[in-house]
Amino acid sequence: YVDQVELEQHDGVSSGKYTIGLGQSKMAFCDDREDISSVCMTAVQGFMEKFNVSYSDIGRLEVGTETIIDKSKSTKTVLMKLFEESGNFSVEGIDTTNACYGGTSALFNACQWMDSAAWDGRLALVVAGDIAVYASGNARPSGGCGVTCMLVAPDAPLALEFPLRGTFMEHIYDFYKPNLSSEFPTVDGPLSVTSYVRAVDHAYTAYLDKLERSGVAHASLKDIDYLVFHSPYTKQVVKGLARIAYNDFLRAADTPADFQQFRDVSREESYGNKVLEKAFITLSKDDFKKKTEPSLLAARDIGNMYTGSVFFGLASLLTQVPYAQLEGKRVAMFSYGSGCAASLYSFRVRADTSAIAQTIRLKERLEARTKVSPVEFERAMELREKTHNAQEYEPTGNVDELFPGTYYLQKIDSMWRRAYGRTPLN
Repeated sequence: YVDQVELEQHDGVSSGKYTIGLGQSKMAFCDDREDISSVCMTAVQGFMEKFNVSYSDIGRLEVGTETIIDKSKSTKTVLMKLFEESGNFSVEGIDTTNACYGGTSALFNACQWMDSAAWDGRLALVVAGDIAVYASGNARPSGGCGVTCMLVAPDAPLALEFPLRGTFMEHIYDFYKPNLSSEFPTVDGPLSVTSYVRAVDHAYTAYLDKLERSGVAHASLKDIDYLVFHSPYTKQVVKGLARIAYNDFLRAADTPADFQQFRDVSREESYGNKVLEKAFITLSKDDFKKKTEPSLLAARDIGNMYTGSVFFGLASLLTQVPYAQLEGKRVAMFSYGSGCAASLYSFRVRADTSAIAQTIRLKERLEARTKVSPVEFERAMELREKTHNAQEYEPTGNVDELFPGTYYLQKIDSMWRRAYGRTPLN
């Protein structure tokens, strides 16, 4: 990882631009030794080993990612290499893609498969993650890299509140990747921020409407114990919860005297109203500290993981909050993908989550990483840019620096076929 304070100094920007302005502390990245297939293999194989799950028991595997290295072959098919020893090749699912929303869609697909007549009694794996890289400039500090692997099964400790779900989708060009010869996206930053909070508005109110139809009177944030957001950078999450407070304000019958001025602001005008934004950030400060901040451990220290981001938020919550405080609680998840697709849905904590937190060891693994200088980081980014989708290529990154059990790219042959190895576990 690279330290964001050091990156500020290296880039010659004002102190606090990345750490305070974006709310970031560290940023994970990888060199040419890792690609989306290798990092997904690392996550899946590590999951199966740590939780002692058999590949024979898996009937569906779906991958949510926007990091595409092939316009035809899915990352899921590469992961089938891990199933060979078990002899299990009857595994449904492929890749699901729409910016940062693909992981959520993959999770919904797996849950709906298990809830349907098509379910054959086996379990499902959902993989969500990306390598988030940007061209040199203002957006680069909002990159990151991370992959999550989740098991979908009956009687789970985190029980999906099906069908409580609010979804919002519209056509917009805020972040997209039209240039397939580059890893870098095309980004309209201000539009993306507006699109994010607009999606919060619509997905949240749709969720509350369903919550009320289920029997909850005057539903609001008071009926949600913890709220996890997709985090492109953590300052955006602060704004996200402020919009939740704003929407509760609009739905409430009573208006505090000092907030009456905001009743006359139209919803469209509210997106650019900095006075309104600041007021609701202040109003939601206590709720943010209690209900959302515990979910930002990984986001601050890894950066954006695109499809994996919201699930790293869930892992952070389980790490930061002991089960005694989570038992029976409702955990809501807001997932946003540019373009745009968004959903807000929820879980109930039905059984002890301590074993999950103890097994993933999120804090320990974050602390065990190697810090490199901004100069080394820039070199790695230049290397990735030069070698993106190369033909007949042998990576130069040092395999010895990878964690035990990490899959890595060995070579790309003349037909663009990729070969992978794995570092020893011990």
